Amino acid sequence: MASEFLALQQQGTWTLVPAPPNQMILGSRWTYKIKTNPNGTIAHYKARLVAQGHRQEYGLNYTETFSPVAKFPSLRVFLTVAFNNHWPLHQLDVTNAFLHGSLNEQIFMKQPTGFENNQLPNHVCFSKNRFMVSNKLPANDDILFTGNDSKHLLNVMSAISNNISIRNLEKSSRFIGIEIAHNGNHMFLTQTQYTQAILQQVGLIHCKPLANPSLTKLPVNCPALPNFFDPVNCPALPNFFDPISYRHLKGSLQYLTITRPDISFAVNALSQHLHNPQPLHFSLLKRLLRYLKGTSQFGIPILKSNLTLCTFSDADWATDPLTRRSISGYFSFLGDTLISWTVKKQTTVARSSTDTEYRSLAAATSDAIWLRRLLSDFQTHQTEPTEIHCDNMSAIALANNPVFHSRTKHIEVYVHFI
Repeated sequence: MASEFLALQQQGTWTLVPAPPNQMILGSRWTYKIKTNPNGTIAHYKARLVAQGHRQEYGLNYTETFSPVAKFPSLRVFLTVAFNNHWPLHQLDVTNAFLHGSLNEQIFMKQPTGFENNQLPNHVCFSKNRFMVSNKLPANDDILFTGNDSKHLLNVMSAISNNISIRNLEKSSRFIGIEIAHNGNHMFLTQTQYTQAILQQVGLIHCKPLANPSLTKLPVNCPALPNFFDPVNCPALPNFFDPISYRHLKGSLQYLTITRPDISFAVNALSQHLHNPQPLHFSLLKRLLRYLKGTSQFGIPILKSNLTLCTFSDADWATDPLTRRSISGYFSFLGDTLISWTVKKQTTVARSSTDTEYRSLAAATSDAIWLRRLLSDFQTHQTEPTEIHCDNMSAIALANNPVFHSRTKHIEVYVHFI
């Protein structure tokens, strides 16, 4: 806590001012977290001072909230390019990275308990427009460095450390919760510790595993499952039929899909019932968790191969029995390494299998274009056209021959850019 408070002072985060009349004064609290290594041992203890923003009113004290996140295919592309070019990989941790974000509102906060200014005990902390953030990259506390010149990399890291406080973590083995295992012939990305934490949380750490994450055909009737959560090991989630618990677990599983494409379809199906989950959906959730019990070591390998981009597209026509909307799915390989995948319900009802396959093909094409541009940023230019594979002959003919477009006006115009 003292180290955190010192960093706040050194960054000039706030100024002590008399509490202004008719102004909302926010409280302050400490949050704590134990950071662990991939093997579960304690790395360090973390304390953060936070303002109690729940007292603010939308439109009066703030407008919108936004948390910048990384697009995870870019991380997999980054690691694949670095590994195939034998570039060294360095990881940096920015101390107090959140202090470098932008703040446009006036904030008045009580001084933290135990760290009050003895001369000005009744003053409050004031901050406005104190920091700016790059318009190119969001503020983040985890950074990966790579390149073909080790000496230049060290110079860049030295230059960064002169402006902000960083910790050099040397060889990266864990990045934003993803475990990175280095091997001579491949790298392996897993979230084993994260998976075990989810199972421990719901009391299923010793459950019987299943071989499949979902069912090919849903049952008509589903019996109630009142004993899903273990009340001894999981007192915080005592009731299985709790929509809040359902949404909490679904969010955790969504983050797990970063390295687990095998559960993407199951998680997508669960995500469609967040508002009012039924016993069937809780049953499917439990099935997925039991599948994770037996596959917690699964992940994504990064292999040495050519860096040629290739994309595959597919769709399931009218698969949703209630809305009859279709499911699109596509994934891309960079050489032999899987770098991007998506499972998504289509926004409109398709009138034919050709229609739904064509829409999925359009989405896959858009993703392939983005990946080609990203690879160009990494100096890995795709000199040849990118192959996009589709298993529907009508959709392929429609994409190849623009003459057909006059007969497919019911297909929205935006998909014809293929």
